[in-house]
Amino acid sequence: MRQNLHTHTTFCDGTNTAEEMIQAARELGMDSLGFSGHSPLVGECWVMKGADVPQYRQEVLALREKYAETLEIFLGLEQDILSPPPQESWDYLIGSVHMLEREGERLSVDESAETFRQGVERWFGGDPLAFAEAYYQQVGTVAERTGCQIVGHFDLVCKFNEGNCLFDTEHPRYRAAVRKALEQLSGREVILEINTGAMSRGYRTAPYPEAWILKKAREMGFPICLTSDAHSVRHVMYAFDRAAELARSCGYQQAMYLTRAGFVPGPLAP
Repeated sequence: MRQNLHTHTTFCDGTNTAEEMIQAARELGMDSLGFSGHSPLVGECWVMKGADVPQYRQEVLALREKYAETLEIFLGLEQDILSPPPQESWDYLIGSVHMLEREGERLSVDESAETFRQGVERWFGGDPLAFAEAYYQQVGTVAERTGCQIVGHFDLVCKFNEGNCLFDTEHPRYRAAVRKALEQLSGREVILEINTGAMSRGYRTAPYPEAWILKKAREMGFPICLTSDAHSVRHVMYAFDRAAELARSCGYQQAMYLTRAGFVPGPLAP
């Protein structure tokens, strides 16, 4: 199957409408497409407004019916760990950590390298590894707190860390934090996505998560799925060949795909 379950539209911070994303998926010969609008979070501009969620649901469900003969469409949500619990039913949830909270303030994980540096100085005494440790403490609880089936961009804290320019991912403290988060998630029956979103935006040269994390995840029995975290029609299946190559190099032979019957394993497809 050719499927992407991490897709954003103009309902949140995407640049194209849901129907435009569907048209792009059809042109790529995809079998299915899942929409995952950012869950509402008061005070943030990159998420869906709570008042817009009914319209988002209505539009995606109407498009599911309209394109039923050519493309399977799923209605999902990217549930942020800080958002209120979803009240509606969804085909699937992606659980993500985009921000940390400190003394009543939110600290963005993935806004910019400068925001990262400012947060490290203000809240972590200039220690970027302490920032990373705090991030992974939250990631370890994301399945429990969101009820997700998919864990989004596991090592998002590395978005601006190409070449270890902000901190060393080989440091024992960093690796211990990663392992602890995986151990916390290991009993939750969740899927880790191999996410090419930072590649499409020019921040990374490889997908999330890093190869050594993915190898550890495979050893621990985590299944995977391939996603592009698409925010525009240009990125609906961005670098899926690279994502599949990474998965195979880490020992994976299958990925998980969402069907009407639930998630099922299938061959890795670029």
